[in-house]
Amino acid sequence: MLRLAGHWVWDSWVVDDGEDFHLFFLKAERSEAGPSSRHTRAIVGHAVSGDLVTWRECPDALGPVAGAWDDLAIWTGSVVRDDEGRWRLFYTAISEGGGLTDQRLGLAVSDDLTTWHRVGVAPLIGIDPRWYKTHPQDVAASETWRDPQVLRDPDGDGWHMLVTARAVGADRNDDGVVGHARSRDLATWEVCSPLSQPGSGFGQLEVIQVRQVDGQWLLVFTCHPDEQTDEHRARFGDFCTWSVPGGSALGPWDVAAARPFTAAPTLFAAPLVQRRDGSWCLIGFLNREPEGIDAMEIIDPIVVHLEDGYLVADEQG
Repeated sequence: MLRLAGHWVWDSWVVDDGEDFHLFFLKAERSEAGPSSRHTRAIVGHAVSGDLVTWRECPDALGPVAGAWDDLAIWTGSVVRDDEGRWRLFYTAISEGGGLTDQRLGLAVSDDLTTWHRVGVAPLIGIDPRWYKTHPQDVAASETWRDPQVLRDPDGDGWHMLVTARAVGADRNDDGVVGHARSRDLATWEVCSPLSQPGSGFGQLEVIQVRQVDGQWLLVFTCHPDEQTDEHRARFGDFCTWSVPGGSALGPWDVAAARPFTAAPTLFAAPLVQRRDGSWCLIGFLNREPEGIDAMEIIDPIVVHLEDGYLVADEQG
C-alpha cells in the first residue's frame, strides 16, 4: 500500500478529517547499517488517501530539532482534534544525550494536519516512579514510556492518554501495562496508575489503541514474541497483534485475556481504522525476519470484525 524506495517505513497511525484519511508513519532513510539502525534516525512522514488503499505522499510532518530535548529521533504517537478545532499530535522522542533508553513524550499542533509547530521546550509529561519503571541511571527517564494514544473521555470529563509502560516490581517480559494519564485541557497532564495489571505474559504493550467497535470497547496492541514470556509463547505461538474486550474506554483491561490476531502473525503496529462504509480494518507493517524491503512498508488494509469480542479477519476483504 505504501512503500518508499529510499526509506524504511514502519509504525503508523491514521486520522480521519471527514474527507480524507491522513496516515502518519515513521520513516528513515535506507542505509547500509540495516533496518535496525532506523530507530535513531526516525522522523514522521505523512500521506493522504480517500480509500485507505491509494496514498499520496505529503511533506514530512515532524522531525528532530538540533539542540532541543527531542534532537535525535521522533517516534510513534497519535493525533486528536481539540475543542477549538485544532489538531494536536502527541509523539514520542529520544535525544542525543539519552539515546534509545530515554523516551519522552511531546506535543505539536496544526491547523491543517500538514504544518506542525511544537508546543513548549521540554517534554510534555514525565514518568511517575510510583507505578512505572524508570531508567536505572535517571529516575526522570524510562526506556519504556512511549506511543501515546489520546482519547476524549466518553462522558465529557476531559481527556485520557494511554502509554506503553512497564510496571514497578514485575519481572521482565511480564511487566507490560497500559500506562495512564489524564488532562482537562490537553496541555497539563496528571500521571495516574495503570489501567491493567502486570503478569499477563507481555513485556510491552506497544502502539496501544482503544476503539469502540459495534458498541464494544476494545483494546488493541502489539507485542513482539521476543517480548513475551516463554510460557505465553508456548501457549499461543508467535503473534504480534493482540486484542481484548473491556467494559469502558478505560477498561479495566484484563490483558491476560488478550487473544492474538492470527490472520497475520507478523502484523505490527497496526492502526484499527473505520472505513467509510462503517466496517473496520487493520493497517500496519509486517515485522519479518530478516527485516527487508517487504517488511518496511505499510500493507493493504485487512478487513476485520469482532467474534466473541475479539478481532478476526473477514473471510472476504
